[in-house]
Amino acid sequence: MNFALPMLLGNVFQQMYNVVDSIIIGKVLGKAALAAVGANFPLIFALISFVVGIAIGSTVIVSQYFGAKQMDKVKRAIDTLYIFMFAAALFLTVAGMWGSKYIFALLSLPDDVIPLAIDYFNVYAFGFIFFFGFQGTSAVLRGLGDSKTPLYFLIVATLINIALDLLFVMVFKWGIKGVAAATVISQGGAFFSIAYYLNRYHSFLDFSPLKMRFDKEIFRKSLRIGLPSGVQQTVVSIGFLALYRIVGMFGTATIAAYSIAMRIDMFAAMPAMNFSAAISTFVGQNIGANKFERIGRGLNATLLMTSLISVLVSLGSILFAGPLMALFTNDAEVIEIGKNYLYVVSGFYVIFSTMFILGGVLRGAGATIIPMFITILALWVIRIPVSYLLSLKLGYLGIWWGIPIAWVFGVLASYLYYKTGRWKKRAVVKYDESV
Repeated sequence: MNFALPMLLGNVFQQMYNVVDSIIIGKVLGKAALAAVGANFPLIFALISFVVGIAIGSTVIVSQYFGAKQMDKVKRAIDTLYIFMFAAALFLTVAGMWGSKYIFALLSLPDDVIPLAIDYFNVYAFGFIFFFGFQGTSAVLRGLGDSKTPLYFLIVATLINIALDLLFVMVFKWGIKGVAAATVISQGGAFFSIAYYLNRYHSFLDFSPLKMRFDKEIFRKSLRIGLPSGVQQTVVSIGFLALYRIVGMFGTATIAAYSIAMRIDMFAAMPAMNFSAAISTFVGQNIGANKFERIGRGLNATLLMTSLISVLVSLGSILFAGPLMALFTNDAEVIEIGKNYLYVVSGFYVIFSTMFILGGVLRGAGATIIPMFITILALWVIRIPVSYLLSLKLGYLGIWWGIPIAWVFGVLASYLYYKTGRWKKRAVVKYDESV
């Protein structure tokens, strides 16, 4: 709990980037701009997902080496992670800016949304290198057992982002480009600040771009763990693009409502996502220390906490669905569509949280192949076909019902694999009794 709570609070503030953007856009710039920002989410997710997946593999290795007290390899793993992420950021910035207009066209967005979506993305893409840098540094600190420090930097970055949003949109009148610029600047400040902290207060890491060395063997191990997660994330992101195409069939108001509902969903999902990351580190360190008996107890305690939180969040989302939507827009049609989304989806948050916690245990052990296939099946075999078919009968409500149906499949499949115990054999770092 002490480790996961700062991560949860940190991600609350990180999501404030997107929430504040959406509120200002919805209230000041209108539903077309709001739909444009929402349409950017699956594209941005698609571009960063593979890199994030590989980074998951690297941070699992960092936590296992740290648990085994092999500090020289901790340093080499971190260097390798940084080199990979910065190279990937540069590539994705160029590729994304070149291809964004073609992807938005494939999503069948309304004519009033596409130009705004392109404008937002072309500015936002300059921040990829800062995003990867901050996320990588935060993951390193968590792998070393420090989840509080990233929280402090995120709080400051979020406050800066809010101030810049107001300045660029309401004073300078820069429109949707101003919202993206505010996010890039605040992310850049957060990255440089946390990198300075890491270099000063964890001197054994000797964080310096000129001194970094790429370790092929460690990267190979990172790929072994992270490649399935990277493929999983990429396939999921492409699935989100497919879902946006289905949502786009119902017009600008439905796209805007879906965009808002996803922001609310992200807040609801954060406890599960952060406890999942925490238990992943917990499992990695205990496997490195050869303390398998602690993993089951940690899983049970984590499920209890996340289930209680999920029930409370579900009740709040259902009872206050209207006011929550009204925070982002004054458009009555958008509010009504978004309310229906929350009525359908939020009652299943406890299922979602259970699925994520089980996935965190498996990732921490280095067992990522089976969870990858479970996620792919849940999205492409269950959610997308069910959402499309139900939408033909129920309209946009059918899209919403496809979401919890896929979650139920995911949690059942993950639990069955966990019970087999095969994930215990996937550890990368073997315990050395002489240490």
